[in-house]
Formats: sequence, structure tokens, C-alpha cells
Amino acid sequence: MRVSVLGYSVGNLHSLAKAIVAAGAEPEIVTSPFDRPTGAAIVLPGVGAFPPAAAWLEPMRTTLRELAADGRPMLGICLGMQLLFDASEEGVGAGLGIIAGPVTRLTATVVPQIGWNTLEEVTEPLVTASGLAEVYYANSFACRPDNTRAVGAWSTHDTDRFPAVVRAGRVVGVQFHPEKSSAPGLRFLRAFLSEARA
Repeated sequence: MRVSVLGYSVGNLHSLAKAIVAAGAEPEIVTSPFDRPTGAAIVLPGVGAFPPAAAWLEPMRTTLRELAADGRPMLGICLGMQLLFDASEEGVGAGLGIIAGPVTRLTATVVPQIGWNTLEEVTEPLVTASGLAEVYYANSFACRPDNTRAVGAWSTHDTDRFPAVVRAGRVVGVQFHPEKSSAPGLRFLRAFLSEARA
């Protein structure tokens, strides 16, 4: 199965592509926002800043919203999850608005959060199927969905409790990095790809 990975100038494309191959799929890096993603699933990767990524996505914004509405599986990782939302305090630019709500800075004494953290109140089947309990984060911002029923797991950093996983139909967002979350993270990617094939 081919997976379209959106290449909006982020720092972890190589490690993510390797993880997708290890999970049993073929990554296709989309290098132009004017190209239509043709993969059976689409991945919005992480590591980077919201404003330049949102600017890169702008020519593709309507297409991605239409594909999501038509049921194309999508996975947003870290920054990619934040781009599923409306806008970010990090700066100007419109997100995809697939999940309603803003992205705000973590309210914690230590920012960014870098390292391992625990998942709490897990209801997302992809997480339970993969056995994810602790995951690797590298984030300064967090998503705040208008409707918390979209949340499939939570994490807490310092005093800030924030969504670790969100879902809207076949669109899934994770604030953590599954490609850096050891064997369970790879199992999570496999579970996502298995759902995408179904």
C-alpha cells in the first residue's frame, strides 16, 4: 500500500519514512502542495512550526478537506495533528479545520516537553490494539478540541492536561511521535495502516 507523506519542510521525514516501510507500506513524499496526494492513506508529519506548514498546505487545503470527507484515511503526527485543527497561537495561518478548536501553548513551567510521557484514559482502538502506554513527545503546543468526544487519549505535562490522540471519522491525530515510540509505536503505525486497508 502506498502512503502519501506531505513534505512541508519538517525534520523527521527520513525516520518517519523508515517507520512506514517497517510497518509494511510504501511512503511517497509529496514535495509540492499543488500535487494531489494519491496514496491510499495520507500522513501529515511532525517537527516544525505551524505558520510555514500551514502556508505550504494552503494550496492543498480544500483537496485534503474533501479527501477527509470522502473517507480517505489520514494520520497527523505532532505538528501534523495540530494542522488538523483551525488555527494555532504559534502564528498566522489556517489549519485544515477537520477538527474544530484552537492550538495553544502548553501551560507548563518546562516547555517544550521532550521525552517520554504516559497515555491516560485511552479509548482509541488503535492505541489499545498496539499496546501503547508510554510515548515520546517533542512539543510546545497542544490541541484544544471544541468537542472533547474527539479525544481518544490524554497526557499530562506539569499541570497541563492535553489530548494525546484525536479522531474524526478516518482522520486520526497523535501529539506524540509513534516513529520514536519504540516497538509499540511501530505497532500503532501498523494498526493505522491495517485500518486504512480495510
